[in-house]
Amino acid sequence: MSLVTYRLEDHVAVVTLNSGENRFNPDFLSSFLGTLDEIERQTEASTLVVTSSHEKIFSNGIDLEWLVPVIHQNDIPRAKAFFYQLNSLFKRLVTYPLLTIAAINGHAFAGGAILCCAFEFRFMRSDRGFFCFPEVDLGIPFLPGMNALLKKAIPMYKMEEMEYTGVRLTAAECERHHIVMKACTFEELMPTTMAFATGLRKKRPIIAEMKKRLNAPIVHAIDVEDVPYIESGKFNIG
Repeated sequence: MSLVTYRLEDHVAVVTLNSGENRFNPDFLSSFLGTLDEIERQTEASTLVVTSSHEKIFSNGIDLEWLVPVIHQNDIPRAKAFFYQLNSLFKRLVTYPLLTIAAINGHAFAGGAILCCAFEFRFMRSDRGFFCFPEVDLGIPFLPGMNALLKKAIPMYKMEEMEYTGVRLTAAECERHHIVMKACTFEELMPTTMAFATGLRKKRPIIAEMKKRLNAPIVHAIDVEDVPYIESGKFNIG
């Protein structure tokens, strides 16, 4: 099975992440980006839903088992290429000409939680899974583009608490702080998400232009502000 697959349900493209804990490495990112390209170019979908095939994990973020050895080997060009590829995924989502929805069916940790913030809307499973940024305990600071993505989805007061403490939020807490639209049981998650998604039949050109204007600060942070950190080669990981 491919690392990332999709199916069409009327005008909704339902993407499934199939890479176990869906950790970010070059193969996973390439598959995700390729799937987004195929949906845009070869379908008439107007809404995108992303979920995971893992029974309890949406995404656990960067694949440190892949990245840390690369850094320890001082393969800085390879590490830089990875971070630029990761930024390409984030930028692709915030400029994608479809409305995007994350159906968070389990844990969303670290980069996986950042990924969720790139979507316009989020629904989350209430009976299993936490939403968490453990980077403070791992000694990993966020890139400016990542912080810009978090500000898009999380109220500043809660974002500061999550970044500085590493607190794990339940789906109910995420709903209370407007990080997700609704906390749902496992059985309710996809039906609720799809009911919302099917009600969104918006035209691509207007969505693309609205995203361009709304998310310009995020794109700027990714394109300009992240560059000095990535090019320095000081990744502060592992």
